[in-house]
Amino acid sequence: MNASLTARFGHKIKTREELAELVGPRPREQKVIMCHGVFDVVHPGHMRHLIYAKGKADILVASLTADRHIEKGLYRPHIPQEIRAANLAAFEVVDYVLIDKNPKPLENIAFLEPDCFAKGFEYVAEQNPKTAEEQDVVEAYGGEIIFTPGDIVYSSSNLIEMAPPELKIQKLLSVMEREDLTFDSLRETVGAMAGKTVHVVGDTIVDSLTQCAMIGGQTKTPTMSVLYQDKIDYIGGAGVVAKHLRAAGADVVFSTVLGEDDLKDFVLEGLRDDGVEVRPIIDEHRPTTNKNAIVVGGYRLLKIDTLDNSTITDTVRDGLGEAIAGVKADAVVFSDFRHGIFNRRTIPALVEAIPEGAFRVADSQVASRWGNITEFRGFDLITPNEREARFALADQDSGIRPLASRLYDAADCKSLVLKLGERGVLACTSSDHEALDSFFIVDSFVDRVVDAVGAGDALLAYATLSSLVSASPVAATILGSIAAACECQLDGNIPVASSDILAKIDAVERQANYS
Repeated sequence: MNASLTARFGHKIKTREELAELVGPRPREQKVIMCHGVFDVVHPGHMRHLIYAKGKADILVASLTADRHIEKGLYRPHIPQEIRAANLAAFEVVDYVLIDKNPKPLENIAFLEPDCFAKGFEYVAEQNPKTAEEQDVVEAYGGEIIFTPGDIVYSSSNLIEMAPPELKIQKLLSVMEREDLTFDSLRETVGAMAGKTVHVVGDTIVDSLTQCAMIGGQTKTPTMSVLYQDKIDYIGGAGVVAKHLRAAGADVVFSTVLGEDDLKDFVLEGLRDDGVEVRPIIDEHRPTTNKNAIVVGGYRLLKIDTLDNSTITDTVRDGLGEAIAGVKADAVVFSDFRHGIFNRRTIPALVEAIPEGAFRVADSQVASRWGNITEFRGFDLITPNEREARFALADQDSGIRPLASRLYDAADCKSLVLKLGERGVLACTSSDHEALDSFFIVDSFVDRVVDAVGAGDALLAYATLSSLVSASPVAATILGSIAAACECQLDGNIPVASSDILAKIDAVERQANYS
């Protein structure tokens, strides 16, 4: 693997304690000047600013705002803090780089006491109250604020909105380096998934695609007329999560509720043919959930659902609880689609039944239903999408990092993988949200989307198994994201095999090595 920017220039990235020791206290023999900014995209205006500042002192410290405090847009910054820091460190004019974990640079200015603090000309104190705060801190210890020339003013935000940066490989290498992961170690994790035992509990959905051709419309009424051509059924919902896990080589037990109908037989036969041990509870009072999409020319015209979303009975709930308690598994996965199994009344009892020591995973998908991922408190891994996170917290406004930190705390989980669709995923792995390594982003690995349905199920399965094998949330997030990408490139809700994951790892490594 080619050395990343962080590997080549990381020696210039320092903590504030390291910087204090390197530059020493005032008065100094070598004059120190400090700049601060987001530096999401380093543009010519930044370079003029840095070069001018360096010309006023012996040592230039470039300080940048940590990811979690950037609120200029829902998905900013586009470039993670490690890469932003390495970008700055790569410039000869910059002597040291500091990632500031505070929302403002005031605390670090007071701690380091640079001889000068440089600001762009557009930030003169009369125009910007933040600059007035910084000036008060600098002048309190006898320092000086310098305003660099402002003949040309650039906007990182405007540049990014014109063309968001494509840095998925650089982001990946940065986060792998931080965790001391290699592509070979990812392959080893995939190879070690075989033989792990996972108990999946959740709602089975039969997804149907009814292919039709357009005939036309009625002349007297606004009725569309289509010609039936074919119908294909897929096992979906929690059932396909079980199939993904089995395709990865795990031993899978699946507990679910089915109706007394023909689709029940289709589900049982399909899962058993794939090697999944099914422990169904048959409820003759409810149908097996079926979601039938009418497709014409590749477009879904209509979806016809056959289901009963009312809560399961106490008898069924108790039967599921006995099944959960009776299976010795490395991991228990609650795959919740809000079709009767999971709700406020049933969740406490089902969670209580999980055997001690099992790795606990939950995913609550609520595309057309109300659900709340925070009802699965204290789990080891949760994998909601952004919409589900915002619903759970009644928050439609916060940036993605504050949203993730609030959800992490509300769910009291150990690891959160927040799915962001085509933007990839954001993971949160620590309750210390001020820590610089609390968050990381993995961009989507999808080359061409064929069918995005079921991508979250694939992510859930492979992230679970990876967590069991490597105990690394970074490896789990990467392999889960790779599985999601593989699923997006398949037509229909098809299980992703470990061979698919290995092929994708090879392809990503070739990109990383510029092959």
